[in-house]
Amino acid sequence: MLIVVSPSKSLDFDSKSPYEIHSQPALIQESERLMKIMKKKSPKKLMDLMSISESLGQLNFERNQVWETPFTQQNAKQAVFAFTGDVYAGLDALTLEESQIDFTQNTLRILSGLYGILRPLDLIQPYRLEMGTSLKTTRGTNLYKFWGDRVTNKLNEDLEKTNSKVLLNLASNEYYKVLNPKKVNAEIITPSFLDFHNGDFKMISFFAKKARGLMSRYVIDQQINSVENLMGFNYEGYQYNAALSKELKPVFTRKN
Repeated sequence: MLIVVSPSKSLDFDSKSPYEIHSQPALIQESERLMKIMKKKSPKKLMDLMSISESLGQLNFERNQVWETPFTQQNAKQAVFAFTGDVYAGLDALTLEESQIDFTQNTLRILSGLYGILRPLDLIQPYRLEMGTSLKTTRGTNLYKFWGDRVTNKLNEDLEKTNSKVLLNLASNEYYKVLNPKKVNAEIITPSFLDFHNGDFKMISFFAKKARGLMSRYVIDQQINSVENLMGFNYEGYQYNAALSKELKPVFTRKN
């Protein structure tokens, strides 16, 4: 089983990584192409491009100017420890045992607007470039056209290397759209996470994002390799809800 998740806009490059072991992004040459374009954009153009504040425009202008390869542990950090959003709160990578790191590296993939696809221990430098950004390149008017089938092809390589027959899609729609499902060489499972609110089960964004991280951690903790075993997911009160589920789209609910 291979998992795909989204990255996060919030980053931590201040604290030290707990592990020295690291890897390099597989599509870094494509990232360099994108960054050449991003380096030319002023803070104001970054504000307009990504609908961000003046302070974030300035911050990301400064990030872009110092972004450079090669990545080392002195100028970069492993992706799974750098991202700190809701998904990563659920994943809680800092509490992974050393014995779990290899399994995590082989099981989890992070989709990214700048890096395409990342393994957990791939080094990254600070950036902001969401997959849905309408960035013009020689390949088209947005990042979906820029990446084309490149991310899907790399994912298929990883599926083959890890002998995975199932792709567990825990990414947001914005990031999942970079994949071509018809070309993915695996059965794709897309769970939903609903919380009981005002008399009904509803998708609440914050909880759903964290639940994606929780399910990723469940797969890692239990070394899940089948869809059947995935239905046992029960972290933080979630349970499989057969009545609301459909084929390839299991639903997990909680009432607390």
